[in-house]
Amino acid sequence: MEEKIRPIYKELQGYLSQTPLPETTYSQFNDSSIADQFNKTIDELNSCSGKNYDKFKISPNYEEPDHKTYSLMEYRQKIGGLISRLHAEYFSKDNEPFGSTPSTIITQNQQQSQSLHIQMLLDFQSLIDEKLPKLNEGSKEKNFLQKMKESLHSVSNAIDLIKLILTTAGTVGLTIAELKKIISP
Repeated sequence: MEEKIRPIYKELQGYLSQTPLPETTYSQFNDSSIADQFNKTIDELNSCSGKNYDKFKISPNYEEPDHKTYSLMEYRQKIGGLISRLHAEYFSKDNEPFGSTPSTIITQNQQQSQSLHIQMLLDFQSLIDEKLPKLNEGSKEKNFLQKMKESLHSVSNAIDLIKLILTTAGTVGLTIAELKKIISP
């Protein structure tokens, strides 16, 4: 069913993306072909789904034999409502059509960043634990790793870790070449 309805769902999104925002709540349009096309799309949707979406059809606000006027606001509302309805009924696993889920994306990014941060600290802690017993007591290298181990709790991101590494290396008198040798696996 979703395979039949998805093209209609996307077509409706296309209509909405090409429909201008009304300048006022009373903005009108008089192109009957737009309304007819939209209503035919609803007929196609009814046929494909076996359901009745006629409540979303648009009808003229004003009608004479050779002139019809439609509310632009009503047209946009009906398209948007139908898109939201189809999303809820058939495509709820897809992204929201009107982008109403940024908090989910932000939360997911925060969780991924936090997981990366924790993994980075665990990896560095493992490196310290592996190398410390192999170094001579009182050496610059052992002193560096002990200070790093004591200070890792203060690290909140990768930049903090880099700053801590460089500052601690400078404090104990390590060169970049010596530092590279220590932190290499």
